[in-house]
Amino acid sequence: MSDSAVVLDDLRGESEELDVMVGGLSEEQWGAATPAPGWTIAHQIAHLAWTDRAAVLAATDAEAFAVEAGKAMAAPERFVDEGAEEGAKLPPAELLARWREGREALQEALRAVGPGARFPWYGPPMSAPAMATARLMETWAHGQDVADALGVVRAPTARLRHVAWIGVRARDYAYLVRGVPAPAEQFRVELEAPGGELWAYGPEGASQRVTGKALDFCLLVTQRVHRADTGLVAEGAEAERWLGIAQAFAGPAGAGRTARGA
Repeated sequence: MSDSAVVLDDLRGESEELDVMVGGLSEEQWGAATPAPGWTIAHQIAHLAWTDRAAVLAATDAEAFAVEAGKAMAAPERFVDEGAEEGAKLPPAELLARWREGREALQEALRAVGPGARFPWYGPPMSAPAMATARLMETWAHGQDVADALGVVRAPTARLRHVAWIGVRARDYAYLVRGVPAPAEQFRVELEAPGGELWAYGPEGASQRVTGKALDFCLLVTQRVHRADTGLVAEGAEAERWLGIAQAFAGPAGAGRTARGA
């Protein structure tokens, strides 16, 4: 993971790319269904705006964030959908403005955080670089849902390195939320970046290995594609098992996506 300024610059770039997709949509298009059951394009942007606001609170007002976190913990299966639903009811222009203002406020808040500072979150406390990385991952993933709804094919960029990094780092979390012990052995993950270079994680001599394109890996760990619809190769039974449950996001175990043609 890079320092805050680098990740925040990439987060801004990812947000701006998504903004181009939704900025000129008609009101009817804002209501278009996305691959996430029950979520329209408006829900996707409302969720990003809601989470950005929560992140700003976490970085600037721990007491106010604690109140919001308490509400979430009281309804762990509903609070994400409820936050998206509330925002999706807004007129598109108001929702778009709210998202733009919130993501800029987050940029300012995270750039102002001192080195080594950590602040509360729904899971373990986070540093500014970690929060920026998580926000980029979510922006990219929900942007994929919007792109799918609009029939847009996005060109992968080097910003995927942040998504890949958090996907690898979250390996043990995927086991934890399913109540399964995580493997003690580290895995080797080798990914072909959009520019053709190799992104590698873990010890070279690991017996459990995952190889393939970075785009496929990022789609899988954000649960935007079914394992069967990727070209990822797993060496070792535990590596294969991980690819079936991987998730880069916090919260309950995701349901994943149905395989094409299923």
